[in-house]
Amino acid sequence: MRLSLALFAVLLACQCARAEQADATKPNIVLLFIDDWAWNGTPVAMDDALANSRMPALEMPNIERLAKEGMKFRNAYASPQCSPSRVCVQTGQSSPRSGFTVYMNSRGQEYYDEGRQYKNFPVVPCVADQTIDPGTMTIPEALKPLGYVSAHVGKWHMRGDPGDEGYVLHDGNTDNKPGNTLASFAKEGEKKPRRLPEELTDPKLMFSTTEKAIGFMEEQVAAKKPFYLQISHYAMHAGSECLPATREKYANHPLVQAWYKANNKQKDTVRLGDDPAVWLGMAEDLDGRIGAVLDKIDALGIEDNTYVVLVSDNGYRHKELLLDPKMKQPHHAAKWWVWQGGIRVPMIVKGPGIEMGSVFTGNVVNYDFLPTFVDWAGGDPSELKDIDGVSLAGYMAGEQPSDTFLFRNLYFHYPHYRSGMPHSAVVSGDLKLLHFYDSPTTPMLFDLSTDMGEVNNVAEQHPERHKEMYTQMMDYFEAVGARIPKLNPDYDASVYEADQDYGKRQMWGAFEGNRPLEDDEK
Repeated sequence: MRLSLALFAVLLACQCARAEQADATKPNIVLLFIDDWAWNGTPVAMDDALANSRMPALEMPNIERLAKEGMKFRNAYASPQCSPSRVCVQTGQSSPRSGFTVYMNSRGQEYYDEGRQYKNFPVVPCVADQTIDPGTMTIPEALKPLGYVSAHVGKWHMRGDPGDEGYVLHDGNTDNKPGNTLASFAKEGEKKPRRLPEELTDPKLMFSTTEKAIGFMEEQVAAKKPFYLQISHYAMHAGSECLPATREKYANHPLVQAWYKANNKQKDTVRLGDDPAVWLGMAEDLDGRIGAVLDKIDALGIEDNTYVVLVSDNGYRHKELLLDPKMKQPHHAAKWWVWQGGIRVPMIVKGPGIEMGSVFTGNVVNYDFLPTFVDWAGGDPSELKDIDGVSLAGYMAGEQPSDTFLFRNLYFHYPHYRSGMPHSAVVSGDLKLLHFYDSPTTPMLFDLSTDMGEVNNVAEQHPERHKEMYTQMMDYFEAVGARIPKLNPDYDASVYEADQDYGKRQMWGAFEGNRPLEDDEK
C-alpha cells in the first residue's frame, strides 16, 4: 500500500511537472487596445503606397519598431463606436449577433428606441443590449481551461464586472471618465484647467495603467503561468492630455507653428481642445508606454514567446493630418458611421512565427481575435460556439489565405441615431455594400480597390451583385436576431431638419452616382 501511494505521488509529481512545462511553453498574449485612433493615426504607413495612410509630424518609435518586427494589416476593421468594438473583441461575435451595437441607456425598451428625442425622425431606431450576455464565452473564459491567467487594465466600457468574465486583475466597470484626468486639477467653479498643469504626470492614466500591467506580467512570469493581458488605453480619446514637456516639443514643430499662424492662434494661449500639439504629445506619450511594455517583455526573457497585438477600437477622422498642407483624409466620415472612416483601423502584430516587416492585405476584423487567441494558446477554435470570427494564426505564420477567407462577409450594424443615423454595411473582398434605413430604395455598392474614399456608388452598374450581398446581409441579420429599424409613420421633415446633426446626416447619408468631396478629403 505504501509503495502504491509512493508510486502515485511520483506519477502525480511528474504529471504536474509536465503540465508546468507545457504551460511554460504556451505563448503569452498582450493586446494593446487604443481608443479612437484612425487608420492613418500613426507614423507607420498602413499602405506603403499612400502618403496619407500615416500621420505627419508625429514620432512613435516603438510603434515603428513593432511594424519592423511584426506584421502590418492593411485592411483591419472594427466597430464604429468603442463599446460594441470591445464586446466584439471579448466574444468573437459581430455586433448584430451580440446585440451590443452602441453604448446607451435603453430606458427599459427591448427593441425600438421610441423616446421623444427621435419621435419625428425618418426612421424608428433600435435600442442595444446593455451588457455581454451571461452565457457568452469571453477571452478569459476560453483561455482559462488552457492554463491561462487573464488581466484587463484600463477602459472597460461594457458595463458589468470584468471579474465576472474571468479577469483576475482589472480596474472595474470603467468608462471614459477616469481617463480625463484634467478634471482633477480643476479649480472651484471650473470644468478643467485651460492649460496643461505642470504637475500633470499621468495623462490619460497611461503611466499608472502601464505600471499595473507590467506588475501583472512580472507576477505571471515568476509563477511560470502563461497569461493574457489586455491594456485598454484611454488615449487617444477626445479630451487630449499629455505631459507638458511633450506638448512643448510639438508646439515648436514647424508644421504646428505654421498651423498656429494660419489659424490666428498663439502657442501660449491656444485652447487645449484646439491645440494639435496636445494631441501629438498624447500620441508620443502613449508610444512611450507601449515601449515600456515591450522593454519589460524583453527584460523578462519572454519576447520569443509573446504575441503583441496593437489595434484601435474604432475609426476616426484626425484633423491633425492636415498639418501637412499636402495631405487629405483618405476615408469618408468618421466614428459613429460604418463608412471606412468609422470602421477601418490600424493593426500590427508581432510574435513567434510572424515574419518581420510583413504585410497582410486580406480583410480582418475585431471579432477574429478570440478564435486567434485560442489557436495560439493550443486550443481548437472550431469548438467555439456562436462566434463570427475566424483564427488568423495560420495567416500570421505565412499560410496563404483561401478565397473562402478573402471573400467572407464582414458585417457592421449601427441601427441608431445620436450623431449618426441608422445604417449597416457588409464588406466582401474589395466590395462594400451600405444600406441606410431612411433610404431603403437607394442601393449602394463600392469597389474599395479603386475607391477607398467611397465616392463612386457602382450599385447601378452591378445590380445582381448588390442584390446578392444585400440578401446575404439581411438573411444574416435575421439568423442572428439583429434589431432592424423601421420607417417612421410619424416622420416630420421640419423637426428632423431642425436637428443640429441634420447637415452631417445629409452629407454622410445615402446617395446615387457620385458624391462631392469634402474640403479635407482626397
